[in-house]
Amino acid sequence: MDASDDRIRLDKWLWAARFFKTRTLASQAIDLGRVRIDGERIKPAREARIGELLDVQVGEHRLQVVIRGLSLKRGASSVARELYEETAESIARRTRRSEQGVAEPARSIKGRPTKRDRRQLGKILRG
Repeated sequence: MDASDDRIRLDKWLWAARFFKTRTLASQAIDLGRVRIDGERIKPAREARIGELLDVQVGEHRLQVVIRGLSLKRGASSVARELYEETAESIARRTRRSEQGVAEPARSIKGRPTKRDRRQLGKILRG
């Protein structure tokens, strides 16, 4: 896109590609090792380069994408999707996970479980 000199910080690219809502969140994810390039930890100020393979973990989702374009601005989601291409392996893993549809029983509990919640969890775990 509109990166004139093909140099952009990786945290800014992740924000522009709509993986994270803010640059701060993108920077924190990189610092925590949730974003890797070719399997190696990186720093937020590292330059994003076209053709690099990124492993991005956003929440529970782990995506593997190849950088296809650079942008300094955060645009519409249709434009953001053109900045990267998800690998076939990543798509297969994501569809397999959605087909399984197995939800963690504890996810439905908000806060500290009540005695009733604990008993129901015990029943589920015992089978």
